Amino acid sequence: MAPAAAQPHVTPPDPAQAAVDTTPTLWLPDAAARADLATFAGRARRVDAGGAVRLVAHGNVLAVTACALHGASGPTVLAMRTLVLAAPSEVDATVPVGALADRLARDELADAGTGRFAVPLPPGAAVTAAWAGLMPPRRGWEGTGSVSAATLAAAAREGIAAVAAGTPPGAGAAAVTRLRAGVWGRPLAGLPGVPTGVAFAADAFGFLGDETAEATLHRAGRWVRLSTERGHVLSRPPMGLLG
Repeated sequence: MAPAAAQPHVTPPDPAQAAVDTTPTLWLPDAAARADLATFAGRARRVDAGGAVRLVAHGNVLAVTACALHGASGPTVLAMRTLVLAAPSEVDATVPVGALADRLARDELADAGTGRFAVPLPPGAAVTAAWAGLMPPRRGWEGTGSVSAATLAAAAREGIAAVAAGTPPGAGAAAVTRLRAGVWGRPLAGLPGVPTGVAFAADAFGFLGDETAEATLHRAGRWVRLSTERGHVLSRPPMGLLG
């Protein structure tokens, strides 16, 4: 799948300030925006076919979040992308990733008169996801450095190989989840407190782009954020390590 188009750097909306719309419909400005959101949903579906996506709209900004890693005493790692909406909206909805991807594939969502695309999110599609309640802060982020896309890509490849090598035939889901938590919970080389799982998420969601590029690192409390022109990866340690 082609990488998503570069996005404007927009501060993600504060989920706590977003009122829940009982019949939300999001309006995207054009076909490129729909393709952008569809690409994100498709990648989230590949990471976890039965997973969910949280959409938080505040004014004309939409933050779309999916979970790359969670549970089994490993870090919570989220992928986030922000888009500009064609019409102001106040929405906070967590929906199945498959339902979102299917809706984005419907041609009848196009408004021939304006070129905009509607993304209806029926209340009946809402789901509960444990990670969706672990949203990072909106403010208080401090820059802590950068890391090359090449380093992240290499770490992602090594981690994927380690998970494949450590998974015996017939391994149960719980065993695989524990193995993944151990592999992706390891610190990224030279970056204490930054789990290797951020490299996995950045690679899986197409945020790396050219390997000559640099990703910036930021911290807010126990949260770590890795940002590129294509999106953000946010991570925090498991609850047992918070204190």
